[in-house]
Amino acid sequence: MPFCARRCSYCDFAIAVRRVVPVDDFVDALGREIDARFAGDAPSTVETLYLGGGTPSRLGPAGLERALGVVRRRFPVAPGAEVTIEANPEDVSLDAARQWRDAGITRVSLGVQSFNDDVLRWMHRTHDARQVDRAADSLRQAGLNDWSLDLIFALPSEVQRSWTDDLRRAVALEPPHISAYGLTVEPHTPLLRWRERGQVHDAGEEQYETEFLAADQVLGEAGFEHYEVSNYAKPGRRARHNSAYWDRVPYVGLGPSAHSFDGVVRRWNTREYAAWLQQTATGTDPVGGKEVVEGDSVAIEEAYLGLRSSKGLRLSPANEVHFERWRDRGWAVVVDGIGRLTPAGWLRLDSLVAALTNVRSR
Repeated sequence: MPFCARRCSYCDFAIAVRRVVPVDDFVDALGREIDARFAGDAPSTVETLYLGGGTPSRLGPAGLERALGVVRRRFPVAPGAEVTIEANPEDVSLDAARQWRDAGITRVSLGVQSFNDDVLRWMHRTHDARQVDRAADSLRQAGLNDWSLDLIFALPSEVQRSWTDDLRRAVALEPPHISAYGLTVEPHTPLLRWRERGQVHDAGEEQYETEFLAADQVLGEAGFEHYEVSNYAKPGRRARHNSAYWDRVPYVGLGPSAHSFDGVVRRWNTREYAAWLQQTATGTDPVGGKEVVEGDSVAIEEAYLGLRSSKGLRLSPANEVHFERWRDRGWAVVVDGIGRLTPAGWLRLDSLVAALTNVRSR
């Protein structure tokens, strides 16, 4: 669901900035995509459903209910399924939260990013810290107790922000789940232009490492399990949908820029909303590209996904030597033949996976 009120300074996602969200056009096109891709297929029950964006909450409760109805006709949701919506704090009211709950939403992911209003303005966010507090209260009052909040760390040194303060304020709201992402500078973003002009500079590796490990410490002391590089959950409250990605479970993606995976083929839709809308209007499957994941690619992907989570990787004789060396450096632990990276190891995830890949290729 690509719609946003404004593009954030760091965002390179396939969003569509609209003052008035074309709810009917989007929902109708969503139905046409499903018909084009799955014509003649029997309905298939799903265990999780995730409404991502963009800002899905911009569709409003009635629009979300319509979109969910269109999807459920082809993909009925299993009893006890996890149904998540991404939402901006300013879109969360008690009335909206109750309508989401009644429509079948079971989990909400709040795009908070920071509790510092100056930082939020720098990010081009459309909410302030007070709205985060009100959103959390509304979710609880509506009975939506399964929720998460997102934070961004490793901001440029020119941005005056206390990462520890943001972590403590997040903990004080008592969410069952927190995601923390390091800022990256992407092409075609205001942030890249600011860097090119010398207005801001990237956070250095030392700052990135310090803030990543601070999150691990503060959230760990608050009872959160660091179960994936960027994700923390209270016991029993891990994100089921996202965890399925890391386990290479097949999934269907709908809407502009959405990705799908059937266990062998990964495909992605046309990126831009206008082009996706035009393709669906002609009854065409809006596929933008495909790739087959097989052979060594499967092993590499399994290694990368396994090592980025606390699940770890079953060790082969070829990579046991690497893990012994990494264990000596504090980057990994090995228990019952399963190798897992420590937080210090996660900071080196790409290079460690590359080392395993080189062993396999030789």
